[in-house]
Amino acid sequence: MNQHLKQLVDLSSVDKDIDAFEPQIEEANYKYEAALAKTKSIESDIENLSNEIQAEEVKKSKNELHLAELSQKLEDNSKKSGEIKTEREMKSLQLEEEIAKEQVTFANEEIERLEKIIESKKEQTEAAKVTLVELTANLENVKADVDSKLATINKDRQDVFVQKEKLLADINQKGLAFYQKIRRWAKNTTVVPVEDQACMGCHMVISDKIYSDVIRGEDITTCPHCGRILYMKPNEE
Repeated sequence: MNQHLKQLVDLSSVDKDIDAFEPQIEEANYKYEAALAKTKSIESDIENLSNEIQAEEVKKSKNELHLAELSQKLEDNSKKSGEIKTEREMKSLQLEEEIAKEQVTFANEEIERLEKIIESKKEQTEAAKVTLVELTANLENVKADVDSKLATINKDRQDVFVQKEKLLADINQKGLAFYQKIRRWAKNTTVVPVEDQACMGCHMVISDKIYSDVIRGEDITTCPHCGRILYMKPNEE
């Protein structure tokens, strides 16, 4: 195989190795981000529950205030009953008392209902806090695990970068420019093998002449269909 072609084949292999690290990094980060998102979600739930409890407490306070006003009104009406002189005044006072008593009943029922809601939300908050403690502890473990994996990945990636630097130091610059031009669109299929007389980039069959050129490997040969650089694997040559 032509030395320049071999350099491009080796460079393509190294570039594939470098690109393969990205999914590994994303996967490692995803685990931490997913755990962090879950923790943030529980924190948000606790905050929302706290706001809801405050809102229900305000409603309860208003009903308690209204209940106190009604109690005062009934007490005042009780004092007025001794001052009634006519039947009409008595009926009017009785109607006021009936309405006030109905409102007292409703206010008490509403306060009881709100207290149950508040108690339920407080229980949900406590349960969420317990979950948050567990998730926070787990988050630290996940981060430590992710940091360890990333450190290993970065070390391995650095080793591959060193290999690439060595290749670039010796590679033919004209061939490198040609390789980089194709790589812009072909990515990790810039340099592909030929199998069964077909380009493994576009899977189209190449002519006998081009196939013969690829087998000889004396020059850099490209696929006439897709433009990728072609080569024969050593065991097939």
